[in-house]
Amino acid sequence: MLAVVKIAGQQFKVKAGDSLYVPHIEGNAGDSVEFTDVLFTDNNGNITTGKSVSAVVKAEIVNDLIKGDKVIAFKMKRRKGFRKKHGHRTQYTQIKVTAIA
Repeated sequence: MLAVVKIAGQQFKVKAGDSLYVPHIEGNAGDSVEFTDVLFTDNNGNITTGKSVSAVVKAEIVNDLIKGDKVIAFKMKRRKGFRKKHGHRTQYTQIKVTAIA
């Protein structure tokens, strides 16, 4: 079974057993979470979309805090001596999809 689920404003295509990195969600490693905002399901050719989808994606948190690559924003104005450097690392959560019900 295949599903498209919306997690923290982003859409992910998932199957049972998939491991993926999603934007940081609350919880500790080993906790189970459910995502009810399922947009699309495909069950062996039986496709459901829209409001008729009643599936729930169940997942387990594998690692609760992973930092992404460093992103640097550098601003500079020529001949003015103005330089400003900002950087951040986005936080992610690694989850493993256990079931789509």
